[in-house]
Amino acid sequence: MLEYSSTNILQNISYSSNIGHVQPEARQYRISEYLQKVEFASLEEIAKQVDASVSTVRRDLSLLETSGTVRRTHGGARILSPKTDEFTFSARDMHQLAEKEAIGRACAELILPNQSVIIDAGTTVYHVARHLESKAPQIVTNSLPVANLFASANRLEVVVSGGVIYPRLGVLVGPLAVEAFSKIHADVAIMSAGGISLEGITNSHGLLIDIQRAMIQGAQKVIFCFDHTKFGRKSVLPLCELDCVDTIVSDSAAPAELVEQLRAHGIEVVVAPVTDIG
Repeated sequence: MLEYSSTNILQNISYSSNIGHVQPEARQYRISEYLQKVEFASLEEIAKQVDASVSTVRRDLSLLETSGTVRRTHGGARILSPKTDEFTFSARDMHQLAEKEAIGRACAELILPNQSVIIDAGTTVYHVARHLESKAPQIVTNSLPVANLFASANRLEVVVSGGVIYPRLGVLVGPLAVEAFSKIHADVAIMSAGGISLEGITNSHGLLIDIQRAMIQGAQKVIFCFDHTKFGRKSVLPLCELDCVDTIVSDSAAPAELVEQLRAHGIEVVVAPVTDIG
């Protein structure tokens, strides 16, 4: 894995009169550091982060791939050796487990029988899916755990998007997934993200954001599920403005002031009571 001291990085950076020109080694270090933060990203997203052209980033990624630091994917790249398990599906699913189960039950109550439902790849939304089978909906998803949950269910139809499998997140990503959701029209989209504030909704992964925006565009009603820790939090990248959201489902520990501010914005906010799940 490429390693650079702060002294070496500074020595490799020079500034022009308009925009700082970064030497290739320092730029590649910045790319690696950014991918450590978000795990994977599109070429355009990386180019923006390091203030370089897409073609330059593509060359940098080829070198980093040769060194064993990253793996190029269709339209982007991912880090090969993440420093933590923060983003893995199993690790994230253990956080606020009682809250997620309460949110899942409350959100499922909002879904009418036989509706078509887009379900994204978040762990909170997975708990919604666990309570949907009796509604016999048509489900469209890029979540491998959701697809597996309904693999033997006879009462509902599950459509799985195409795309590249990202196993740590349990999700299908990339242009094929974006294209699939851009062609779908559903009654409801059930979404999750990294944070919500009065400035809008944010998330950690650029490739997920592209897919989620297509999901939002394809649904008549958009529901976001957030446990209380996501309120007032800003993640790495903007996903959408509050005007895109019809309903938010959270748990009883959600901050009352922000809940009322969201309601004043015209958003329905459902607060689910939390019970211990043993």
